[in-house]
Amino acid sequence: YGIPLIPIYKNTIRIQYLKLKGLSQKLEPVFQIGKNGVTETVVEQVSIALDSHELVKLNVLKNCDFTAKEIINDLAARLNADPVLAIGNKIVLYRMSDKKGVQHVL
Repeated sequence: YGIPLIPIYKNTIRIQYLKLKGLSQKLEPVFQIGKNGVTETVVEQVSIALDSHELVKLNVLKNCDFTAKEIINDLAARLNADPVLAIGNKIVLYRMSDKKGVQHVL
């Protein structure tokens, strides 16, 4: 009660978003985005990670020309993922996996 069930992003409703945000606090970044920004290699590797884990945290290095807030929506669109948060130099993305044997976070 008190939390509306309205879509926040493409596939995520507010209560799910809050759960994802909480789960992301325990995650360690598995990728770093550096000087070259978001390359096709980064997109491919993050896609593989999302297929295996659904919730992925990335670190934007200080030598990157863009901030996490500038990167998150572009990266989410390219991956067909939901942006969970961009705080400081951290980005968290969620995408439900169709892969068999994956433990779903939602």
